[in-house]
Amino acid sequence: MAQAVAKKKNIQSSPVKMRLVLDHIRGKKVPEALATLHFMTNKASHVAEQTLRSAVANFQLKDENRGIDVEDLFISECYSDGGPMLKRIMPAPMGRAFRVRKRSNHLTIFVSDKIPGGKKVAVKTDTLTEAAEVSTPQVETPKPTRKKAKKEAEAAA
Repeated sequence: MAQAVAKKKNIQSSPVKMRLVLDHIRGKKVPEALATLHFMTNKASHVAEQTLRSAVANFQLKDENRGIDVEDLFISECYSDGGPMLKRIMPAPMGRAFRVRKRSNHLTIFVSDKIPGGKKVAVKTDTLTEAAEVSTPQVETPKPTRKKAKKEAEAAA
């Protein structure tokens, strides 16, 4: 399985905002993910698009990946970790001060030529084996209460 990675560090946005963008592209094909990122309106999507393009370029630079087309690539992994936090002070009422935490994040995107999670696209299975593996769930019938048992006994008599 051929794989390439791109990392962008110290991005001035919250990791939570970046994760919201990454959830849209995780596991998708690269052209579909690029289109999704290109038409999203937030800053995090622009940074993620740049990093994804870098990961694709890193994939193409490897000698063993020369014959693989970009259309066949998948985003196998993408995550955003928290980076260093800038701590600032903001004036507050009555002479107090509030702390402002300006968060940053580190973005990592893995691109590979296999479907993420090792899933197979089309697999032929034997129907007998498949039928043996699938079993119907056993439904338990509720035990009759005393009143129901008494009514059933009267109806039978």
